[in-house]
Amino acid sequence: MSARILVVDDIAANLRLLEARLNAEYYEVALAASGPEALVKAAEWAPDIILLDVMMPGMDGYEVCRRLKANPLTSEIAVVMITALVDPAERVRGLEAGADDFLSKPVDHPTLFARLRALLRTKQVLDAFRLRAETARELGFAPEPQPSGSVAGAEALLITEDVNEAELLVSVLSSDGIQVHLAEDGVKAWETLGEGRLDLVLLSLSLDGQDGLRFASRMRAQAPTRELPLLLIADEDQRPQILRGFDLGANDHVLRPVDPNELRARARNQIRRKRYQERLRAELDRSLEMAVTDGLTGLRNRRYATRHLEGLLRAGKAGLLMVDVDRFKAVNDTHGHAAGDEVLREVARRMKQHLRALDVVARFGGEEFIVAMANASEEEAVQVAERLRLALVETAVKLDQMAPLSITASIGVAVSRAGDTLKDLTSAADAALYRAKAKGRNRVELAQPEDWRSHRAGVVVD
Repeated sequence: MSARILVVDDIAANLRLLEARLNAEYYEVALAASGPEALVKAAEWAPDIILLDVMMPGMDGYEVCRRLKANPLTSEIAVVMITALVDPAERVRGLEAGADDFLSKPVDHPTLFARLRALLRTKQVLDAFRLRAETARELGFAPEPQPSGSVAGAEALLITEDVNEAELLVSVLSSDGIQVHLAEDGVKAWETLGEGRLDLVLLSLSLDGQDGLRFASRMRAQAPTRELPLLLIADEDQRPQILRGFDLGANDHVLRPVDPNELRARARNQIRRKRYQERLRAELDRSLEMAVTDGLTGLRNRRYATRHLEGLLRAGKAGLLMVDVDRFKAVNDTHGHAAGDEVLREVARRMKQHLRALDVVARFGGEEFIVAMANASEEEAVQVAERLRLALVETAVKLDQMAPLSITASIGVAVSRAGDTLKDLTSAADAALYRAKAKGRNRVELAQPEDWRSHRAGVVVD
């Protein structure tokens, strides 16, 4: 998972060391030697994550973090503060300034990379929702109100076998108005999760055996709990389990003995992030369902897909799949338009089942569909296209009082290059689709260099 990372430190040796380690992991890296320089680069370069030293002359890391979070251009960038200070109060101060995490020097690189991966997963989901919400606003829909900064009324699930620890942590979280549900094992915890009203899960890694990690894995494997914030509670000597927990999808952690103020700060950050994501989701659902949904298939329509693709191109790389149902005119002519409509609805249903959550599928017109993919490589886009093709051809479409119809589709794939416009991208994907039709249909074709900016005026292929 590649990303842009801005490293901020007033000591040149520290900058170069982190730059070398990050480059070795294939991250794009920029450097800043002071707070003011960091603020400028953050606004201009738009990194995904900022690694921010605390102790710097002039403007320290706390002030830099506060200014980053106050600026709409940089407020959503994840910040990891790094310092030699070991006082728990300093960690709390950084978290209250808006930092997403707080690491101590000397930096343990496996821990750093595990945290980067966890933060990037969260950012990927939030970016997808933000982009869709921005598309809705551009179409004229008012945004949802900002969620309250207070976490009072939130509900958390605490999973621990330690009765004394449970009593302490419940007291700490309750001081912020958080209602805590207790579970001493995974069975009881799943019963509470099934009620579906939680804002945060706190999970002890000291459960018998590997129950803690198994529970974390199960949470991320289940759709209802996949995006629920997960905070690990661990001992100092459980760092390998912590790193594994991050790889399984944990969002944050605290070490024992748990500092009450640090726990409160980390819990507040996770709950606020969840509420922000819920606000984006609600904004999207309310506005888009009103005007940008295709009435026949329930997919997004051409109007929304066009705006969304434009947004993807502004933000970075976009992949486009053009999907055309083969010989669809014959379906309408032979079986009637009602049967044709049912075929289109079934095609739409299968496509939705076989796409990533962050991909957007839309009906582009008639029997043609498109899939917009964010930050997809050519290999990934072709793999998704082939999966969609197989999903359509493997099982015939069942129609009332008719024999099942075998349906196939031809798919053209294009992935944007630097400077491409929407017209460039759609032209290339359309040319690839035309080639798939010409080669016998029921196939996937990737846009070739000669396909870019190619236009086939007046050509109609069924």
